[in-house]
Amino acid sequence: MDAINELVYLKGLAKQFPTIAAASTEIINLQSILSLPKGTEHFITDIHGEYEQFNHVLRSGSGAVRRKIDEEFGNSLTERDKRSLATLIYYPAEKLEIVQETEEFLEDWYKITLHRLVQMAKRASSKYTRSKVRKALPKDFAYVIEELITEKDEIEDKEAYYNEIIHTIIRIGSAPDLIIALCGVIQRMVVDHLHIVGDIYDRGKGPHIIMDALMKHHSLDIQWGNHDIVWMGAAAGHPACIATVIRISVRYGNLDTLEEGYGINLVPLVTFAMKEYEKSDCSVYGIKYNDEYDTRDLEMDMKIHKAITVIQMKLEGQLIKRNPEFGMDDRLLLDKIDYDNGTITLDGVEYPLKECDFPTIDPRNPYALSSEEELVVKRLVAAFKHCDKLQKHVRFLYTKGGMYKVHNSNLLYHGCVPLDEDGKFVEVELGGKKYSGRALYDVLENYARKGYYSRDKEERQKGQDILYYIWTGPNSPMFGKNKMATFERYYIDDKETHVEVKNAYYRLMENEEVLNKILKEFGLDSNHSHIINGHVPVRVKKGDSPIKCGGKLLVIDGGFAKAYQSQTGIAGYTLVANSHGMNLVEHELFESKEAAIREEKDIISATINVEKITGNRLRVADTDIGKEIKVSIEQLEQLLDAYRSGLIVQKEI
Repeated sequence: MDAINELVYLKGLAKQFPTIAAASTEIINLQSILSLPKGTEHFITDIHGEYEQFNHVLRSGSGAVRRKIDEEFGNSLTERDKRSLATLIYYPAEKLEIVQETEEFLEDWYKITLHRLVQMAKRASSKYTRSKVRKALPKDFAYVIEELITEKDEIEDKEAYYNEIIHTIIRIGSAPDLIIALCGVIQRMVVDHLHIVGDIYDRGKGPHIIMDALMKHHSLDIQWGNHDIVWMGAAAGHPACIATVIRISVRYGNLDTLEEGYGINLVPLVTFAMKEYEKSDCSVYGIKYNDEYDTRDLEMDMKIHKAITVIQMKLEGQLIKRNPEFGMDDRLLLDKIDYDNGTITLDGVEYPLKECDFPTIDPRNPYALSSEEELVVKRLVAAFKHCDKLQKHVRFLYTKGGMYKVHNSNLLYHGCVPLDEDGKFVEVELGGKKYSGRALYDVLENYARKGYYSRDKEERQKGQDILYYIWTGPNSPMFGKNKMATFERYYIDDKETHVEVKNAYYRLMENEEVLNKILKEFGLDSNHSHIINGHVPVRVKKGDSPIKCGGKLLVIDGGFAKAYQSQTGIAGYTLVANSHGMNLVEHELFESKEAAIREEKDIISATINVEKITGNRLRVADTDIGKEIKVSIEQLEQLLDAYRSGLIVQKEI
């Protein structure tokens, strides 16, 4: 920065800190923050709409709350009391209802519980400045909680003072509300920052509830997953993305998410499906439903499933034809069907189709929508584009999210960095230019934003098509396979045609040279950094491990989605990084929120230490925020020099 620009900047800074005293106070404040322990980071990925399990993991901090309880109370509480306290912190309102019905000496319980919660709140907030803690307190109880968790050196009989506050709270009937408030503060302070490493949507029934919860979270970032991307494309009004979202929703018995969760009108599609496929055999289009599914809807949903699947295949074909650079011509399959004989020829081999009843497909022009399908698609596009709740959620994804994130010596992304078998970055051509490595991520993110926000019609169309490419393209970092074999899985029995070959990245995860190359590509020191990766379930039942290359790469998708749990044998991995190091947390299968409360049972089955900090704990000074604070201190010190030299005049008080 030259002298003139530096002076301009310092004059701007002087408006915020108009005196030597103000600048000095801020320097002292920032310098003290640098010495505080690093805040706890919580990493979650591949939630796939499973709200109840996500909610439990979020509230518990993947065991962070329980660890604080152990640290605070040690052997002074029984294991049963610790479980009970943890459950109360996770679900205070629900647990209070049970206690109020069953506890004989309720006032004594309130007194003991409030004292324990105050101790927990003190411990949870001890690594933060008083200002940060104060901002986190609920308005209704901010003063009371601050009094309870702050030491009063000037008071001679502190115990009597705090006991009187709690006694008064119980006497006036405010104990339940304060308990709920304290539990919220503990949850809030135990985890400083949340990372969502992709795939909030699809499979489970509650992505909209998860999004509502994330929008209320105090501090988070999101790395988009391929399932998030296809919903983002749907919200932008891209027909192929919309058809895909609906097909996956109906396939997993989750149309309620669209109709009730988002209020999207599917009546035009339902009416069309029931009329067009009234007498069709739809057995190929089965529904993967759970106990909550109303089987009275099964026949109707199978017809909807068929209708939207055919529409999706047509729309995909149109997209692939107008984007030859995507390299997806092998997905143009409708024109390879022999409609008279009910067969298809792939790579020179003829396969019988499980069904070939396609009344809306014109064999001479198989990718053209019928007039009725065109009307249905037009209405669906309008319904998605004008859904206020969906638009709000997707704008939040764009605001808080991106293709990847570099944070505190960690590289976070969902999927893979596309590689060839030699470990070289694969080049992808877009818009006449070739991109690979970090540049590929950056250009895809740029297109993804244009697909939603651009006012230029052609630019917006291109961006939306690329959103679809990110979802399923052969060299998409978020997809990471050579193809999505949707057609083959529906229509061909031969399972060899169903194989989706993963990118070489997944075969090179234990190659340190390759991983170091990826870290350097994203500007990280390969000796002290990690890759944190979602997308591919860790098949524990088959002996797979989430820790790759000695901990340089961590795969934290262990199967939140119930659809994957038969393959994985567990209910997911999460990661917790604090001032002491990094721990992978393995989660047991989650029964229900009610069971977790009733049985006071957590879902953590194992904690695996990935990295332990020896010697001094990590401090804020060791983090990215610490680097920013150091720059701010340097600039404030320059402002002090300018004040003292007379280059800038202090504001008169």
